[in-house]
Amino acid sequence: MASRFLSCVVTISIFFSSVSAATADEKCHFPAIFNFGDSNSDTGGLAALFGQFPPPHGVPFFGAPAGRYCDGRLVIDFIAEGLRFPYLSAYLDSVGSDFAHGANFATAGATARPKNMTRRRSSPISLDFQWNQFYDFHNKSQVVRSRGGPFRKLLPKAEDFSSALYTFDIGQNDLTGPSLLNMTSDELRAYVQDVVDPLQDIVKNIYSLGGRYFLIHNTGPLGCLPYVLESITGLNSSQIDKAGCAIPYNEIAQTFNNQLKEAVVQLREDLPSAAITHVDVYSIKYSLFGEERKKHGFKQSLRTCCGHGGKYNYNIHMGCGGYKIVHGKEISVRKICEHPSEYVIWDGAHFTQAANKFIYDQIVGGTFSDPPLPLKMACHRMD
Repeated sequence: MASRFLSCVVTISIFFSSVSAATADEKCHFPAIFNFGDSNSDTGGLAALFGQFPPPHGVPFFGAPAGRYCDGRLVIDFIAEGLRFPYLSAYLDSVGSDFAHGANFATAGATARPKNMTRRRSSPISLDFQWNQFYDFHNKSQVVRSRGGPFRKLLPKAEDFSSALYTFDIGQNDLTGPSLLNMTSDELRAYVQDVVDPLQDIVKNIYSLGGRYFLIHNTGPLGCLPYVLESITGLNSSQIDKAGCAIPYNEIAQTFNNQLKEAVVQLREDLPSAAITHVDVYSIKYSLFGEERKKHGFKQSLRTCCGHGGKYNYNIHMGCGGYKIVHGKEISVRKICEHPSEYVIWDGAHFTQAANKFIYDQIVGGTFSDPPLPLKMACHRMD
């Protein structure tokens, strides 16, 4: 075991020696971020379509709902802060948006598979729609910017697209349907490949337009989310792990993650000038559940901060911010936990700002990334 560990250390040392020789003083300059995804990184897309989310979403940090399913900031917000950008404006939000440093095409409920292929309630803005929006923005933004005036300050420069960071966090909504539990291993792999393929295609499309720097997150431990746990029937104790998570859904997530990682390897071969960073968000998020959460300062992992009733303080029929009248009395879900920073889960499906900050802190240093480079070095391709 000692010799194996030493071999690992030597390999890593050689890796970083080769990296540091070429790039030690070459921090990346990303002029913009273009993000694609679902509610884990939506900063206002769905709210622009269907109306603002009700309080208490956003209230603890922003003072009012801010188009996010969270008490405050998302991982993508922390990435923007880390690169010293304003928070990304949602592409679909026409009021007060500033796209000078990028745009967010993510929309809550979005799937990687095209909408007509997904047999579940979801956002109409699936990944193929997000690509179409980006393609239109890529071309139209320069036509409008050429008009001068305020447009020059609100839209990116043409050259920014080739130096921008393109971030992806999508797939969760494709993988939580109960029908997946009844699939054979071969059927599941085939289904998951249908989820991975669109993401792979969009990366290639962006590359064809000049994009070179990509940050791709895998999906988290789906079996640890209260909305998933509450939707499963018939699980026995052997299917629940020590952290209280549903093993079958975590296995589905891992199937996706394995195939996504293979896709990233293939993309690196197909796109020789691209720098593609794969981030193991699953491992980061899973460390927030079970006893390990205490090491990170969290007291509650499976119970939601904003919810109502049940084992997980979550009601699948009445989510955070909702209300209903029962026998003439209003029951609302607008009261949140006393200390949100001690909770991992915000509303049953999404993480709290504190958890998102923890996730970002693990991403920024590169420990959970492949290649293991800090975010500020993610423009470098490791051959």
